[in-house]
Amino acid sequence: MEDFYREYILDHYRNPRNKGTIDNPDLSYEDSNPLCGDEIRIDLRIRDDVVEEVKFSGRGCAISQASASMLTEMVEGKPLEEVKQISKEDVLDMLGIQLSPVRVKCALLSLKVLKGAVYGIPHTDEDL
Repeated sequence: MEDFYREYILDHYRNPRNKGTIDNPDLSYEDSNPLCGDEIRIDLRIRDDVVEEVKFSGRGCAISQASASMLTEMVEGKPLEEVKQISKEDVLDMLGIQLSPVRVKCALLSLKVLKGAVYGIPHTDEDL
């Protein structure tokens, strides 16, 4: 089963969903992981408190970029209140593989950036 998840992660890395930027987004935030150099920006267009459109941009390892791609699919069309409830466990479950502590930081960077956008403030790993 873990092989399936590895292939799924590689597919999202090679063929990212929602990659790009939104002109004049309603919410936007970016951050990086200084340990490995991963960078992610997430732009959101919000209508009636629902994520109407979401895009991510950045660069980094397969885990960080695939996680961002998968997370954008998860939040598109969802109410902001539901997006705010997404936890680090949700993201790690979505990835479906065991990760080392360093790779967990890579996997959670997109969630950290998403939370920064929807709350309008930076978040630490402990806040997730």
